Amino acid sequence: MATVNVYFHNHCFDGSVSAALFTALHRRARPAAAGAQATEYQYRGLSHTANGLFERADFDAPDNAIVDFKYSRDPRVTWWFDHHQSAFLTPADAEHFRNENNPQKFFDPKYGSCSKLIADVGREWFGLDTAPLADLIHWADLIDQAHFPSAQAAVELKEPALRLMLAIEGSTDPGFLPRLIPDFLTTTLGDLVEREYVRRELQPLLARHGKSLELIHARMECVEGVIYFDVSDLDLEGYNKFIPYYYCPEAVYCVGVGRGAQRMKVSIGSNPWMEIPHLVNLAKVCERYGGGGHARVGAVSFAREDLARARAVAAEVVAELRRAPKP
Repeated sequence: MATVNVYFHNHCFDGSVSAALFTALHRRARPAAAGAQATEYQYRGLSHTANGLFERADFDAPDNAIVDFKYSRDPRVTWWFDHHQSAFLTPADAEHFRNENNPQKFFDPKYGSCSKLIADVGREWFGLDTAPLADLIHWADLIDQAHFPSAQAAVELKEPALRLMLAIEGSTDPGFLPRLIPDFLTTTLGDLVEREYVRRELQPLLARHGKSLELIHARMECVEGVIYFDVSDLDLEGYNKFIPYYYCPEAVYCVGVGRGAQRMKVSIGSNPWMEIPHLVNLAKVCERYGGGGHARVGAVSFAREDLARARAVAAEVVAELRRAPKP
């Protein structure tokens, strides 16, 4: 059986949907000939860490794809899709991408989601019929751009897609996403959220979500249009990043310090329900500290033992954003 490794942005709705859409694209681009081996897709999540982004990537299949994640110059990578402004770790990586001019590698930071980029490339370059996946693509694009109608909608999680988002971001079962990703291609979001294996993940996460509302509300401060909170002493990896705006809708920016299984993380965002005429480019802020993201949201990762550094960076960013012009 032929194997394709699909490396995707782990614990991310857009990353997971991107992996599913790439599977559909690849099947269309590499249709099995009569008598040819069947193809097995192996889904492997990648996380932004302080170093060694690809240390767990074996790239040991004939086809190795990276979606919704930074660029790798490894010659064994045969497909790549990304839309992040900070997709390249170094200028040399960007130059390598331009010079290689590989027809199976695509980068466009104008896209709000990698899912939409893959869908458009699949349709326009490979004749992929994306109509049956329109609802999935819509929600991935909406979620990754935080185009929710309100903070209430984003936090109260009434839509099936938003409950799946919670499961994807908060699951600790390494087998959950590899099982979920192919199901995206065959099952509606409403039916998928009722699957027993999804419900099993969701039930404790919904309870945890309710607790995180209380904890973040208790820890956060909102001063000069900037929210700051530190939950690095708590097990809150995968918390809903819109909770601060739920409690402080007048805030322009938010900076949070949190702890994950493999890293300390400083999350930096802007209020998606506020027009910000003089927006500070948060991707560029994060890049100064080795992180990245989009103009309106980004993050910086540190080693788990570097809490002092994470807090120092967060304090610098908070001070900078509080000095920045506000609407």
